[in-house]
Amino acid sequence: MAFTLVRRKAAAAQERGSLPAGPLAAVLAVALLAALTAAVAWGSTSIPPGEVWSVVWRRLSGEAPRPGTDDLIVWQLRVPRALLAALVGAGLGVVGTAVQALVRNPLADPYLLGISNGASLGAVAAIVLGLGAGGALGLGLSGAAFAGALATFALVWAVARRGGGFAPLRLVLAGVAIGQFLSGFTSYLVLQAGDEQQTHSVLFWLMGSLSGATWELLALPAVAVPAALLWLQARARGLNALLMGDETAAGLGIDVTRLRRELFTVTSVLTGVLVAASGAIAFVALMVPHVCRLVVGGDHRRLLPVSALFGALLVVVVDIVCRTAMDTQELPVGVVTSLLGAPALLYLLDRRLGSGS
Repeated sequence: MAFTLVRRKAAAAQERGSLPAGPLAAVLAVALLAALTAAVAWGSTSIPPGEVWSVVWRRLSGEAPRPGTDDLIVWQLRVPRALLAALVGAGLGVVGTAVQALVRNPLADPYLLGISNGASLGAVAAIVLGLGAGGALGLGLSGAAFAGALATFALVWAVARRGGGFAPLRLVLAGVAIGQFLSGFTSYLVLQAGDEQQTHSVLFWLMGSLSGATWELLALPAVAVPAALLWLQARARGLNALLMGDETAAGLGIDVTRLRRELFTVTSVLTGVLVAASGAIAFVALMVPHVCRLVVGGDHRRLLPVSALFGALLVVVVDIVCRTAMDTQELPVGVVTSLLGAPALLYLLDRRLGSGS
């Protein structure tokens, strides 16, 4: 009887405040397409949307590009950046949703596990030690960041697994402790930067930036983000069960320990891929699942795709603001997401506390 009541209560919580996910996803997809078009068209040199799509169509159809600067600006500079913004936003939305289910905490995000700190340390070491262009280790900036993320994943995994089991609290504490240690070491490396330009590059990267987007850089996120979304979507039932508690999830036939282990692996690798591509972009992975959960409910079958679309739309729009808000310089993406995310999260928390949910 108690088991039935818990299951019904959890199901009711998942449905609370939900809107039809299909029409909402269609609206978000159209808005994302419009935002991508605007991201390519707007900038220091404005290009009409019709010309943007003409350049894209010619490239995709294999036609020879027309001479001039529009093709270079659209295809080589702005399209990769807009697509990277969408992929990073979608990935952050998905990974934030998964981590909140993993640790059963709606205030969790992937950076809580320390993975982003490891990626940041790898990238900062590459910049300060002069390995950003391929250097002695042949890693490059993104490669060094990803290597740092994987090394941190292995360390957090080893600490969290000490004594057996896979408790969410031990995982979070291990991630926070190791993440803070790596953050301190990163700060030390920043102080060792050899010149002002090097320090500026480090700080800009730590606050998130899409300015280094290239077609080559897109390859790994273009594979990792859809693959992670499909994998998580196939386990949406298990994610729903985790929110009910371990005993209830086990009663529903879920291997809780195995699912948590797989979730930690997937979210850690995806976080490393995203941070390696764009630096540390704050608040997106924390805020997007909250907003989407209020709209479509807590059922991960609906929540995951809507979070991916909304996250992609948010980061594309934020990147437009970062490129166009100031004439003399570009704003780091993480600065704008923090300025937007902190008030939005406070509003959502106040609303939840006020409603008693």
